[in-house]
Amino acid sequence: MNIQFLGTGAAEGIPALFCNCNFCRSVRLRGGKAVRSRAQVLMDGELSIDFPPDAFYHGLGAGVDLSAVRYLLITHSHCDHFYAHDFVLRGYKYAKNMTSPALHILGNADVLNVFYESVRREMRPEVENTFSFTCLKAFSPVSFGDWTAHPLKAMHSSSEPFVFFLEGKGKRILHLTDTGPLPEESYAYLQGLDGAPCDLVTLDCTFLYDDAPHSARHMGVRENAELLRRLREMGLVDGHTKAVITHFSHNSEPTEEKLRRAEGELNVTAAYDGLTISI
Repeated sequence: MNIQFLGTGAAEGIPALFCNCNFCRSVRLRGGKAVRSRAQVLMDGELSIDFPPDAFYHGLGAGVDLSAVRYLLITHSHCDHFYAHDFVLRGYKYAKNMTSPALHILGNADVLNVFYESVRREMRPEVENTFSFTCLKAFSPVSFGDWTAHPLKAMHSSSEPFVFFLEGKGKRILHLTDTGPLPEESYAYLQGLDGAPCDLVTLDCTFLYDDAPHSARHMGVRENAELLRRLREMGLVDGHTKAVITHFSHNSEPTEEKLRRAEGELNVTAAYDGLTISI
C-alpha cells in the first residue's frame, strides 16, 4: 500500500499565506521541501484523508488523478481540511472522463453542513447527485470498499473532531491529526481493539519544539513522545511500525536541523510535501 503525504503544513501553510516573518521570507527564497501546503493524505490513490484548498496544487505537483478518489474521509470541518467549494467543479463541463464519477464523503454532521453551505449557489443538480455521504459518530466503525474506519475523538477546536484508526487491504493505520493529546476515551477504545500492531502512525507535530504555552488543539515533539510511549505499551506500535510526523506550522519554524533532531529523538520520519510511504 502506498501512502502519499500531499500536504504537510498547518492551516496557514509554509510560507504562511499573508506572513512576512523571517522564517516565511526565507522559505519563499529557498523553496523546495521547506514549502508546505495544507494537509492531505492519499492512500492507494482512492482514499483521501481531508481535502484542503491546495488540492488542485496537489494533483498538479504530485501527478495525482483526483478524479480517481472514491472515498473522502474528513477529520473536521475547518477549511484547511475540508474546502468544499471545489466540488462544484467535479462534473458537468468542468470534469470529463473522470476515473470515478462517484465520490463518497464520510465525516461528522458539521462536514455535511459545510458542504451544502459551500456549494448551494453554484453546484448543478447532476453534479450533486454524484455525491453520497456517511455521517460519522465517535467510536462507531464504518466500512466502505476495502476499508473500515474507526472514528476516534480528537482534541481540537472544531465541532466533534475525529482522528482515525483505519483497517484496509491487510494494513492498520492510525492517523492522528489534527489533534492535541488524545482523550482518554480514545485510548480506551484503542485498547479494546484486537489484532496486530499498526503498520503506520501519523502524528500531528504542529508545535515541533515550541514549548511556549499553547492550547491543547495540536501537538509537538514532547506530546508525540508521550503518545508513542503509550501506544507501545498498548501493543499498537512495535519495531515494524512506521511513524511519521506532519502538519507543521510556520510558528514552530521547522528547519532541517529541527526536523532531523525530531526524527532521531522520536524514531520517526518528518513528512514533506510529496513524501510516499510504502507499507
